[in-house]
Amino acid sequence: EFRDTPDLKIGDSVDVFVEAPEDANGQLILSRKRAKTQRSWETINAALDNDTIINGFVKSRTKGGLIVDIMGVEAFLPGSQIDIKPIRDYDVYVGKTMEFKVVKINHEFKNVVVSHKILIEDDLESQKVEIVSKLEKGQVLEGTVKNITDFGVFIDLGGVDGLLHITDISWGRIEHPKEVLSLDEKINVVVLDFDDEKKRIALGLKQLTPHPWENLDANLAVGSKVKGKIVTVADYGAFLEIIPGVEGLIHVSEMSWSQNLRSPQEFLKVGDEIEAEVLTLDRDERKMSLGIKQLTQDPWGNVAERYPIGSKHKAVVKNMTNFGVFVEIEEGIDGLIHISDLSWSKKVNHPNEFTKVGDTLDVVVLELDVENRKLSLGHKQLEENPWDTFETIFTLDSVHTGTVVKVTDKGAVIALPYGVEGFVPTKHMAKEDGSVIKAEETNDFKIIEFNKDAKRIVVSHARIWEEAKAEVAAEERNAKKKEAKASVSAVKKVKDSVEKSTLGDLSVLAQLKEQMEG
Repeated sequence: EFRDTPDLKIGDSVDVFVEAPEDANGQLILSRKRAKTQRSWETINAALDNDTIINGFVKSRTKGGLIVDIMGVEAFLPGSQIDIKPIRDYDVYVGKTMEFKVVKINHEFKNVVVSHKILIEDDLESQKVEIVSKLEKGQVLEGTVKNITDFGVFIDLGGVDGLLHITDISWGRIEHPKEVLSLDEKINVVVLDFDDEKKRIALGLKQLTPHPWENLDANLAVGSKVKGKIVTVADYGAFLEIIPGVEGLIHVSEMSWSQNLRSPQEFLKVGDEIEAEVLTLDRDERKMSLGIKQLTQDPWGNVAERYPIGSKHKAVVKNMTNFGVFVEIEEGIDGLIHISDLSWSKKVNHPNEFTKVGDTLDVVVLELDVENRKLSLGHKQLEENPWDTFETIFTLDSVHTGTVVKVTDKGAVIALPYGVEGFVPTKHMAKEDGSVIKAEETNDFKIIEFNKDAKRIVVSHARIWEEAKAEVAAEERNAKKKEAKASVSAVKKVKDSVEKSTLGDLSVLAQLKEQMEG
């Protein structure tokens, strides 16, 4: 029981534990080991109650941590409580005497859990308070790269961490902080802002160097040509980096003379090295707008000579709306074909019934507005107006064969000869047998309205058989009238005959009477 005290000598005082008042020989039974263990537990309990620091010897490694000897009592040090940073090799701590704090005691099983990490955290917290109290905006500090994330870098300033956001690493654009910094690298940073309560510190690296705009060529002006690399492509345009930290926006409308705006991705991609022209330059606001279409000749410069009114051309359909078709005659020269100028004969409700994007159409120039860069085109004007001819064919009351192509709630669209369409109202779709004309059915129709200006033909099927019936009825009425008239005439003749017979008889009788009297 005294192996741990090789220098023990007579007269020294030691703690002992009375195990029994006497043994068989009448001797007092004592134990220094039990006394030492009891003292150790008292010390350990006091350390937990008073949150004090105790020393311990790391005896060995065990699953999930280390075994620590504290005054003869074995305690468990979890791996997560060794240090504030993850520990890969526990063996480096075996055989060392270290300071600990007791964090948990299980009296039933006599288990003790200690922590060394909590001491480091307490020390760092005190350092953090001291460091933060001395911080000033604009202060330059040395730090070590502790962790790298997608959004920035955490810098260890000697007990307190600060965040170096990705946007404050470089004046130029970077995709990830690891492009510029690496772990454990020592760098100088400037304090941009800090929060005393939350102990948050915002750091900057690029702020230690002058802004690249200050080094921009003094001779650079509107109209200057610049070269650079595309660093970002967005829906509205692309950014061209002239020098690291100096970028200009190329709006999508400045990429092509075409009025038919397209996606910037059709023109440029990240990494492209191109030339552009400076359109606007604001050194105070550090903004610059650029254009690439200005490097080529404006196609509208001599458009009046190349596309006079009445001239015919081929154009590619680029886009469609409810009111017409946008076409491109050449790069930068766009025009509109109004829906009413697509066809003479066919009623077009939407341009997609007539054409589709990518089709090539023959067009004729109807109007030209150079100042506003507007070109009105026509497709139907390539042919003579067939309605002049239709007027002589589809005369009122003329009958034509047609096919129902579409039925609506108000009637039906009829395909008539020569590619023209007519409309039959619902009430005029009735057939003689009481049924109604259906889709894809072919039948005869009578023209009841023709409007050349409105390009409208209204037809009726019911009118045909209704008028035929009316005509038969009229003929029957006329026949009856004639028959009645004939009957009246016959009766009159009979009457006349009777009257003449009677008068004749009277004359003969008178003559006979005279003879007898004579």
